[in-house]
Amino acid sequence: MTQLKITKTDWETLKIKLSRKYNSLTDSDLYYEEGHEVALVEKLAKRLHRTTEYVIFTLSKELSDLSSNRV
Repeated sequence: MTQLKITKTDWETLKIKLSRKYNSLTDSDLYYEEGHEVALVEKLAKRLHRTTEYVIFTLSKELSDLSSNRV
């Protein structure tokens, strides 16, 4: 699995973007503790019925431009 580092500050913004893009995600689906990226990716992949590679790609893409309002 690729190295994906998400800080608590970045996660707050990313969480909002993900909840807008995937409105089926609940607060518990979007729960994240810093340093537990693998668990987050696996949980999101299962919940979204996608591969872990897709989730990593999506998270990386959103992390690259957090200031953007796009989802």
